[in-house]
Amino acid sequence: QVQLVESGGGLVQPGGSLRLSCAAAGRIFSIRDMGWYRQAPGKERLLVATITSDGHTNYADSVKGRFTISRDSAKNTVYLQMNGLKPEDTAVYYCNAELKIRFYNDYYTYWGQGTQVTVSS
Repeated sequence: QVQLVESGGGLVQPGGSLRLSCAAAGRIFSIRDMGWYRQAPGKERLLVATITSDGHTNYADSVKGRFTISRDSAKNTVYLQMNGLKPEDTAVYYCNAELKIRFYNDYYTYWGQGTQVTVSS
């Protein structure tokens, strides 16, 4: 059984910062890509940022220059540092990880339960 456990969400004022964490736990053989997505009320889930196993990153245009994704492969953990937060960043943030639980398995994408980020004065 694999679980992705997120933490770090909350309420912050415009211009403030938050750091989200997502740890993958359980039987894990290897992790390929990891990422963060977000879903605002009444809208579809959208990509925020992704990071490959060798550290290549990709960002949505709306967060470039403000958000930074990183990972600690030894801890199976991905982070999202969010600076310069805006009200339009308000959403539930979900992490995901493309991983296999045994060497002979295919890679499968697992999702966290989501953490609420609210940017408001």
